[in-house]
Amino acid sequence: MTALVPADVLSRLKAVLGEGGWSQDPERLAPKLVEWRDRWTGQTPLLALPKTAADVSAVVGICFEAGVAITPQGGNTGLVGGQIPQGEVLLSTERLRAIREVDILDDVIVAEAGVTLAGVHEAAAAVRRRFPLGLASEGTATVGGVVSTNAGGTQVLRYGTARNLMLGLEAVLPNGELWNGIRRLRKDNTGYDLKQLLIGAEGTLGVVTAASLKLYPVLASRAVAILGLARHEAAVELLVRAKDESGGAVEAFELINRLGMDLVLRNIAGMRAPLEQAHPWYVLAEFSSGEAGSAEAAMERWLTAGLDAGLIEDAAVAQTEAQAKAFWNLRENQSPAQKREGATWKHDISVPVSKVSAFLNEATEAMRTFAPGCRIAAFGHIGDGNIHYDVLRPDGGEDAVHSARRDAGSTIVHDIVAALGGSISAEHGLGSMKTGEAAHYKSAVELQAQRAVRRALDPKRIMNPRVLF
Repeated sequence: MTALVPADVLSRLKAVLGEGGWSQDPERLAPKLVEWRDRWTGQTPLLALPKTAADVSAVVGICFEAGVAITPQGGNTGLVGGQIPQGEVLLSTERLRAIREVDILDDVIVAEAGVTLAGVHEAAAAVRRRFPLGLASEGTATVGGVVSTNAGGTQVLRYGTARNLMLGLEAVLPNGELWNGIRRLRKDNTGYDLKQLLIGAEGTLGVVTAASLKLYPVLASRAVAILGLARHEAAVELLVRAKDESGGAVEAFELINRLGMDLVLRNIAGMRAPLEQAHPWYVLAEFSSGEAGSAEAAMERWLTAGLDAGLIEDAAVAQTEAQAKAFWNLRENQSPAQKREGATWKHDISVPVSKVSAFLNEATEAMRTFAPGCRIAAFGHIGDGNIHYDVLRPDGGEDAVHSARRDAGSTIVHDIVAALGGSISAEHGLGSMKTGEAAHYKSAVELQAQRAVRRALDPKRIMNPRVLF
């Protein structure tokens, strides 16, 4: 793999991509070289803009032959730096934007890698179906990125991660060969499942060009409520009760602490407090059902029992779709609300649901000892044990001082996660940010196996070379 891309390779890439298929214009490149939080900036000798899977195959084939590295990029919504090139050719999937097929008999939609998640939702809704994977960034996050990071989102509790929602993939392998694995089979027991290797591989085993996604019927009943709690331990007990009361119809179950709620109300225009009084913790719960009125009835029974048991201090149920959206905006603006607060150590961790309360208690005690005066914003998908645990600089503190302690502070948090049987990356992936650290927590056997797979498929290590093992 060469550090610089030879002129003849650049010429060949430009020739196969044709007019409009590449760019070296600094203004065109600029937004693709900066990560959303401005933590990473990059550089590239060429932005490749293939329009078809065949174009992708040609680009990757040329780079493989020459030993030139590639960084694939979707909507550039990643939060661990894996999509930001550091001298590699930047291959964007933004022009792979076709919805190839929607079939309600097989309940499948075939979408190319550059289609946004919102675009998938719209195409499914047009035939009265839904794709149940939701992200705050769904207007820019793309199918290729969702696949490559095994994205989760707010509905993992009921439907699983992207891994559970993919029937097939089309991808260009590191040697430039196009693999057509677009299938719609619900059962296929014929050996290794290549698509599962590519899901969550962060572009290291090839470039995803299209995917066949599972669709589900439109729901007939939906109830959304926000709850005020005195302590986070009550949230776990309420989750168990919600599953039992709804018969498994819990669509989402989100936790937000007081600081997270306060920052949204302070820093995001148009937000309103959901309850009359402020509370130490909040839960945003959504029930859904295919039976009219069922979700609403289950929600009412559950809230009544929670209030009677003293687990809930106050609650509000959305009476309209606008109110439900307003509740969800409080959750989805947690990260944007932090941007004005200065330096932050951000953690995307998961632990068994039974260990969430232990993690919050242990991590918070450790952070207050290590970084006195720090502010902690904890929120996330308590239903699947995924907590975004963010340590903000003290009020009046200096960004540089707080940032300088990030690595040491994060090691403390991640050691607690590991001791509880958890993961240091629940849904954002490893990227260039966490790859080295993740190796510390994985066994030698697991690392050897993962490295062997990568060597077999990408012997020249040209695909996203700084990411994974």
